[in-house]
Amino acid sequence: QVQLVESGGGLVQAGGSLRLSCAASGRTFTISTMGWFRQAPGKEREFVAAIRWSGTRTYYTDSVKGRFTISRDGAKNTVYLQMNSLKHEDTAVYYCAAARYGAAVYYRTSYDDWGQGTQVTVSS
Repeated sequence: QVQLVESGGGLVQAGGSLRLSCAASGRTFTISTMGWFRQAPGKEREFVAAIRWSGTRTYYTDSVKGRFTISRDGAKNTVYLQMNSLKHEDTAVYYCAAARYGAAVYYRTSYDDWGQGTQVTVSS
């Protein structure tokens, strides 16, 4: 198993920026992919972004493309989500996740371990 600890959430005005961090520990050698999902009240948890650990191929949902950037620091076993030009509709609890295998990054079932979630609130 992998333990994931998130930080960086908070309250920001529309148009502002936040950077989320997710530090992995435990069996980090098993990680093939790390991703970010988000869940707004009353909605399903949805895919936001992902990055392959071997290499740096990235994936984004259309609604954040061009505004969010996912990156990693392999030495620190940490993944980041830089969020710029934030909109009210970005408001959600953001979850970090780690996958052992190279399955499709868009599905929650592809991931094996999850962080506790961090609240991002964007005022309109």
